[in-house]
Amino acid sequence: MARAKAGRKAKGPRLRLYIAGNAPNSVRAIANLKAICDAHFASGHELEIVDLLEHPLRALADGIIVTPTLLKLLPLPVQRVIGNLADTKQVLLALAGK
Repeated sequence: MARAKAGRKAKGPRLRLYIAGNAPNSVRAIANLKAICDAHFASGHELEIVDLLEHPLRALADGIIVTPTLLKLLPLPVQRVIGNLADTKQVLLALAGK
């Protein structure tokens, strides 16, 4: 999957998900994150998906060493969640900045 943007620009969070191609955890992370965004940020969010197999230098800029990794860029503070994002409660805690 190439660098792609999805979702709606609005008052919700700005997210960037780093994945590694069609690896099982990457596929699960995309599905889990889309479900979380649809359920909890339906009023708006911005999601960018970056495939490190196609854009490896992007990882250096954000200090990504493992995939899948989710970055919450806005609102500040920046938060990271590593893994397939199956634990909705933990993902929401990170997105809330707590």
